[in-house]
Amino acid sequence: MAHYENLPIYKRTVELTVYIEQVVRGFSKYHKYTIGSDLRNLSRSLAVMVIKANSMRDKIPILTELRDKSEEMKLMIMIGKEVKAFNSFKQFQHAAGLTVEISKQSEGWLKSQREKGTESPKAQALASEPKITVRPSRP
Repeated sequence: MAHYENLPIYKRTVELTVYIEQVVRGFSKYHKYTIGSDLRNLSRSLAVMVIKANSMRDKIPILTELRDKSEEMKLMIMIGKEVKAFNSFKQFQHAAGLTVEISKQSEGWLKSQREKGTESPKAQALASEPKITVRPSRP
């Protein structure tokens, strides 16, 4: 099993998940069971996707999904602000800040994985073959 506990993106997703759980407790009854439920589910899914991405050989599909979910999380937080679900601007600001960090980290991770995969398989095979030099024979 791959070690994911020390990944900065994992730490941020767990921090966001715990924070969302705490903040949603203070939402009004209506918001707690509508947007609050969506925020809680999305934050947990982000953490799970980080774990899955870390253990997969081909990380690009799950990292693309992680990036998309983090954008969805940003949208839900913005909607929460607009409908006044958050008790204070500070709560919104902290949740949004963590989500932006996660989004940036997931985009960076995705970019690094795409750069690793830019070499064609043929070029990779040629690079791994031993080099043989042939010298012309002397007359």
